[in-house]
Amino acid sequence: MRTKHTFRLPPELARQLADYAGRKRVHQAFVVETALASFLSPDNSERMEAALGKRLDRLTRQVERLERHVTISNEAIALFVRFWLTATSPVPEAALPAAQAKGRERYERFVEALARRLAKGQSLAQEISVDAEPQGKQSSEPGSA
Repeated sequence: MRTKHTFRLPPELARQLADYAGRKRVHQAFVVETALASFLSPDNSERMEAALGKRLDRLTRQVERLERHVTISNEAIALFVRFWLTATSPVPEAALPAAQAKGRERYERFVEALARRLAKGQSLAQEISVDAEPQGKQSSEPGSA
């Protein structure tokens, strides 16, 4: 025994319902009945919550990895700048053009080396992870960088 219900749908939703039912070759009432059953099912919200929780956990791990990589990058740059500022002596005015030309040449080589390294997929964060592990206790977990 079925109970009859009369309700109104917005024109766009009614069109979508008709299109979907036509493509699936089922009655519109069957589509509405199935959708309502799914929507009102108590386990539907639990499934959605579990899926959302799983995705949020994955996003949290990705953000934590990004945060770690940014920290490593910031520390590496800071260490380099400190070293460079303390180890580099000022250049005499007469030697400045030659020093600037040499600097441009070195910078171009640096950019080329960086491009090659990035193309190979190598990263400082991966090297730090490998170098930081105690001898004989390197992580065997995939993706644990």
